[in-house]
Amino acid sequence: MDKLIYSLCAMTAAAAAVLLLRSYLRTRFRLLLWSGLCFAGLTVNNVLLVLDRVVFTAVDLSTWRLAVALASVLLLLYGLIMEGGS
Repeated sequence: MDKLIYSLCAMTAAAAAVLLLRSYLRTRFRLLLWSGLCFAGLTVNNVLLVLDRVVFTAVDLSTWRLAVALASVLLLLYGLIMEGGS
């Protein structure tokens, strides 16, 4: 059951990233770009989670997962700070 939930989370994050980035390409509203990049990173984070928990059970990928998640949230934070006021 956990494999299904991890996979659904990855697919949901990927769908959100695609929708946000597609909307950015249409409107050129830069906050959509930063949000889309954040969700793209969260998709990578969820894929690493699936690999960590399901595929490579003997290898610990938690450091990589946390680094990708941190980078993704920092991208969104940067976008909120730099683009939020305009």
